[in-house]
Amino acid sequence: MNDLLRITPRDNVAVALRALAAGETVSADGLSLTLRTDVPAGHKAALTDLKAGEHVIKYGYPIGYAKEDIPAGSHVHVHNLHTLLSGELTYEYHPVAAEDKTEAPRTFMGYPRRDGRVGVRNDLVILPTVGCVNDVARALERDAQCLAGEGVEKVYCFSHPYGCSQMSEDQENTRRILADLATHPNFGGVLVLGLGCENSGVDILKGYMGAWDERRVRFLVCQQVEDEHEAGMALLRELAENMRAEKRVPCPASKLIIGMKCGGSDGFSGITANPTIGGFSDRLIAQGGATILTEVPEMFGAETILMARAENEEVFEKTVSLINDFKRYFEEHHQTIYENPSPGNKAGGISTLEDKALGCTQKSGFATVRDVLRYGEQVKKPGLNLLSAPGNDMVAATAVAAAGAQIVLFSTGRGTPFACPVPTVKIASNTPLAQKKKNWIDFDAGRLLSEGIPLPQLAEELMTLVLKVASGQDVCSERNGFHDLAIFKTGVTL
Repeated sequence: MNDLLRITPRDNVAVALRALAAGETVSADGLSLTLRTDVPAGHKAALTDLKAGEHVIKYGYPIGYAKEDIPAGSHVHVHNLHTLLSGELTYEYHPVAAEDKTEAPRTFMGYPRRDGRVGVRNDLVILPTVGCVNDVARALERDAQCLAGEGVEKVYCFSHPYGCSQMSEDQENTRRILADLATHPNFGGVLVLGLGCENSGVDILKGYMGAWDERRVRFLVCQQVEDEHEAGMALLRELAENMRAEKRVPCPASKLIIGMKCGGSDGFSGITANPTIGGFSDRLIAQGGATILTEVPEMFGAETILMARAENEEVFEKTVSLINDFKRYFEEHHQTIYENPSPGNKAGGISTLEDKALGCTQKSGFATVRDVLRYGEQVKKPGLNLLSAPGNDMVAATAVAAAGAQIVLFSTGRGTPFACPVPTVKIASNTPLAQKKKNWIDFDAGRLLSEGIPLPQLAEELMTLVLKVASGQDVCSERNGFHDLAIFKTGVTL
């Protein structure tokens, strides 16, 4: 077995598959190399002598340039590698043929909704409009546990600090996300809990919700009743009764919308977990379903790959705006656009934002990009969708859930316990993580390297798991009782 993995023949660096020591002679893609320095697992080693200023190539694309001469066999990382990224760019549309396929229909057991969507859960949810009623929501969550069962799968609330003292785009973000979640197909019953004097109150949210199923949504303004807890419990009991008769029935996989997110990555994420998700994405799209790729800053440096797969010039131009608008957001806040890899990412072997982006976009597979969505906008087309949201795990995962995803696939090389408003499937990039954190990790994509399982087989296994989760199988975060909500904040708090 090779000790180093050269991802494409163009690459002039390779990834260490185990911790390597200076002086070892190792092999990579038929090459023999004596190491000049230690190279931690997941990190990069130079395959050839690299001159100062020369592009460092990984995944077949530049991930930065050498800051100094780097002899073959040396560790290549933040100490001797610098990003090539800059500000807004001008792009040209050069389409390439995407690999769109069709497959025999598959099914899962879900909850059809009146609007044509399908839920993969039938949960009873308390959704505050403003942080001021978070404690009321938590008290209702505690006392409403008795309502679970007989059609009500789980009862929980989503606390958040927003809904008031916000301006312009922040206020709009809060309203759009809360309205999207209030009508989410995974929620069989929703109590929208307001205070009464907030900027994003109940009556305003109703205007953002469009048409909603009156059997599934109730509203309560705490300032308008004598005892908000008693009134809230009465409404929750009413919602629960409406949910009692609901049963899972066979539904086509084409009704699935799956979000794709990565966080706490390592040098293996772009080799194992993310390509596995990409293989899954292509399979679901072949069923007529939809997937959502987000984390716009983690597309910087790999955006042209996505642009080339745009369905038409309109989608291409929307992708250009997606990238440059986010770069402008960084610049308006006087931040560099390339300062993204976290300490955990860097410790795992990711050196630049291009390095992270080229691994991140592996989650998109090879399908055509059908649409580009604004933050808070919902999926309208089957196929691969791009969504405007930052890289932050909780904010981005909430955004894809609000866009309509019933499940989020979350790849990680470092591990994380968090969950978003929908079932969050944790996919480990390496087997040691999966074995160590069995209470966090749902799927071990590291078996591609540790056991030699082919990528198509892993993608098929992930497809099978997703259909089981969609049919009611709990993921680790659900068994742990975790449900989180985070909304994108960009501006001033009053």
